[in-house]
Amino acid sequence: MQDKTMVFSLGGDKDDEIKQSLIVVYDALRAKGYNPINQIVGYILSEDPTYITTHNNARRIISKIDRDDLLEALVKSYLNL
Repeated sequence: MQDKTMVFSLGGDKDDEIKQSLIVVYDALRAKGYNPINQIVGYILSEDPTYITTHNNARRIISKIDRDDLLEALVKSYLNL
């Protein structure tokens, strides 16, 4: 029997790119008066781009990030790995 567990691995550069993208998206949401955390979480859970404003190209920026990569980077950051 073969283990079906998927292993994800992102390089440090990819994590840095994701972080910088999230900062841009966060700032754009805040500038438009939204609660950035709630909006980003809504986007991650639903993958509905309308959670993210088009201000400063935030929607385009976040849509270029693979959701699995985004979640992995967030978990690694939260756990300080």
